[in-house]
Amino acid sequence: MSDPVSSIRNLGPASDRAFARAGMATAEDVRALGPDEAYRRLLANGTKPHFIGYYALVMGLQGRPWNDCTGAEKDALRVRFDALKANVATDHSAALAAALDEVGVRI
Repeated sequence: MSDPVSSIRNLGPASDRAFARAGMATAEDVRALGPDEAYRRLLANGTKPHFIGYYALVMGLQGRPWNDCTGAEKDALRVRFDALKANVATDHSAALAAALDEVGVRI
């Protein structure tokens, strides 16, 4: 039997549902993807970006409490988080532009 996503430290039952909606049903799925790809998939599936949620995932996958993230490590994670958000926003913009172009609307 596979462990639920909520078995990862710092994650709870709401995480099980959010990750499942994004195609990750087990803790093993999330671990295999790593924190950045797993979080990118959450964002692409409509989860609102939240920095604490992101670094809680990173810390949890390392077996650390969410509030263990401080200083330079937290600053570096903020850069990664901002890049993920920008990437997903760009993906949505490109997809929207392609869909509008397909129906004949030029932007």
